[in-house]
Amino acid sequence: MFYVQRNADGQLMRVEAEAYAGSTEILPADHPDLQAWFASEVMATSHKQLQQIKQLKQLRQSDLDMIRVLDDLIQVLTDKGVIRVTDLPAAAQAKLMDRSQAREALGGLSNLVDEDDSGLI
Repeated sequence: MFYVQRNADGQLMRVEAEAYAGSTEILPADHPDLQAWFASEVMATSHKQLQQIKQLKQLRQSDLDMIRVLDDLIQVLTDKGVIRVTDLPAAAQAKLMDRSQAREALGGLSNLVDEDDSGLI
């Protein structure tokens, strides 16, 4: 049994398993209005989850793009003598060295991205 509250048009506005002050009637679990209510809740939840997944994918892609920006920025700053790699913590130095070696193995900075920005990364 579920405690429900309806609006002026008779549509369910709230459904709870426990009694609450605004409830106007009690319906069995197999009532068609309850079945429709729960089906719409599942659809709304699924839609929200799909939106969150899409947003997470966009954020991950943005993170990858920002890694390239930061990598390039650090390279420019070190090339200009603004900072030295040795100014960074040892863990950062190791990661930068790994990335630098990987980029060199791929032919340096210029070959990673095509002119239309649809390259490897």
